[in-house]
Amino acid sequence: MAKGLRSARTARGWSQDRLVYEMQRFAERGLIDIASAASLKTYISEWENGRRAITDRYASILRSLLGATDAELRSEAAVRGPQVDGYADLLSRIDAASSLSESVVPSFLAQTELLRTMDRQLGASGLVDQMNGHLAAMEDALTFAVLPGARRPIAAALAGASTLAAWQALDAGAVDRAWRRYELAKKAAQDADSPMYLAHAMGEQAYVLADAGRPQLAVELVRDAQRTHAERQSPRLRAWLAAAEAELCAAAGPDMEAAARAALERANALLPDDGETRDADMLSIFLNAGHLARWRGNVLAKLGDASAMDELYASLGSADASFVRASSGLHCDLTQAHLARGELEEARSHLQQARLVANRTGSVRYRRRVEMLTGRL
Repeated sequence: MAKGLRSARTARGWSQDRLVYEMQRFAERGLIDIASAASLKTYISEWENGRRAITDRYASILRSLLGATDAELRSEAAVRGPQVDGYADLLSRIDAASSLSESVVPSFLAQTELLRTMDRQLGASGLVDQMNGHLAAMEDALTFAVLPGARRPIAAALAGASTLAAWQALDAGAVDRAWRRYELAKKAAQDADSPMYLAHAMGEQAYVLADAGRPQLAVELVRDAQRTHAERQSPRLRAWLAAAEAELCAAAGPDMEAAARAALERANALLPDDGETRDADMLSIFLNAGHLARWRGNVLAKLGDASAMDELYASLGSADASFVRASSGLHCDLTQAHLARGELEEARSHLQQARLVANRTGSVRYRRRVEMLTGRL
């Protein structure tokens, strides 16, 4: 039943006969052929009672006449028109949103953390519906939060969750969705007045460009992220961005080897020696000495540096077992390092491990890397 059509019609105070009349006038002005008045009245009754689907042709006329979107016209739920109860509903949602920062935002953050844990251990492929519902709830809450004090905590929560959703989309090979999620994260970070979340989203978004074959533009974006309110970025975030720059420079080709090595040194110098893995205000980032050593091995492997082998095997021996999907990348790096030394048997062994983990976690991104390396064996 298209209650949306009925609601949009009655919101204008139009009877079905009036809607028929307006449709005929619209058709005459646009020189459009439509059904007779009698047939149109039957159609409207059947559309509103669910006995006939609204065709695209008639939907375009109805949208113009009623000022409703296609989704609203075809909706099973009633659409509020410009009536008193519509304002009451709006004010009710605004009032509810004003208290969200104290009551619901902690729940949003906890849900994001749960999804992040499931993602790194099980992969992103089975989390699409949960993540979409999670983001929709936060976007809806932000829509009705009026004052900055109510908007900022919701926007910050949305920025962190959107960045996670974007990385999951990239891992699943959904490039367009990944890009749009990063744009959502950046807008939410700006709404939250959080340069840390903004810079992090920019840094991760650079990987979309690199994977798409624009490594130079990726490097420019991650460097711009480092300049984005650098004075308000934490040391751990700055180290993360420097390490990301090193990886992207290494992927860009031999001309940027010096820049990659310089960025690695900068990351090492910036990383706090505090024994922590995450910043209290930046839970989206995991980075300690062990993670950075693994990252350094990745960069050195891309550069064809023989010292990558020691870094990577040390990381393999001390890797956090909860980062299941990331182990596929580590085995890919070891495959690349062994290939650089002509050690084919060892390379095949690690490539098989990488393939198993990529398949188990549903990582399209790592499967692509596995296939690229397979072509070199």
